[in-house]
Amino acid sequence: MSALWYATRATGEVALLFLTIVLALGVTSAIRVGGRRVPRFVIAGLHRNLTLAGLGFLAVHIVTTLADSYAPVGVVDAVVPFGSAYRPIWLGLGALAFDLLVVLTVTSLFRTRIGFRWWKALHWAAYACWVIALVHALGTGSDIRTSAFLFFAGICCALVLAAVGWRLAEGGQDNQAFRLGAGLTALIVVIGIGVWTVRGPLEPGWAKRSGTPASLLPKPVAVTSPATGAPAEGDGG
Repeated sequence: MSALWYATRATGEVALLFLTIVLALGVTSAIRVGGRRVPRFVIAGLHRNLTLAGLGFLAVHIVTTLADSYAPVGVVDAVVPFGSAYRPIWLGLGALAFDLLVVLTVTSLFRTRIGFRWWKALHWAAYACWVIALVHALGTGSDIRTSAFLFFAGICCALVLAAVGWRLAEGGQDNQAFRLGAGLTALIVVIGIGVWTVRGPLEPGWAKRSGTPASLLPKPVAVTSPATGAPAEGDGG
């Protein structure tokens, strides 16, 4: 593996970690995380700075992906979803998550101009952004079968579920049906991602099914038949 491959994977995972922390912090900000000893503007500033840091790692992730000649990924593919020749759906989800994150960041910077109601409506997309980014990482990552990556993905899911559960539990007695539905939805989404991961990326042959060009797939290995001594085609793993 090249240095660019390691840089792409590392910065992508760090960017996902930042996005996870930012989402968890945003979810719990309404219940005064840190208590009254920590002013709201401190939490808001931390949230903004973590978002910008995550964008920085994401920018490096994109640049190293484009610089690596292994996969045919162009500049347009980084911002326009689902047009890539390399794993179009799963790479496209990464482009979509990037676009959403840029919109969320820009609208936060201009929150006072667009108004709180519009800002709050747009920021519901943060949940979708996190889900899309996680599925992108699982669908395109060539190290998906490593226990370290699976543990990392599990930690991200647990952190988001804990934040959502804490927020809903502190919601008081109002809108109990809505809060119960929201909690069940979050749990079902995470479980669904886990089931899809086991039945998809963790299954043999995922590289081909995900849309990897045939020229990048492992070549079949010729093996000798013990019965006839003639060469036979292997699957190359």
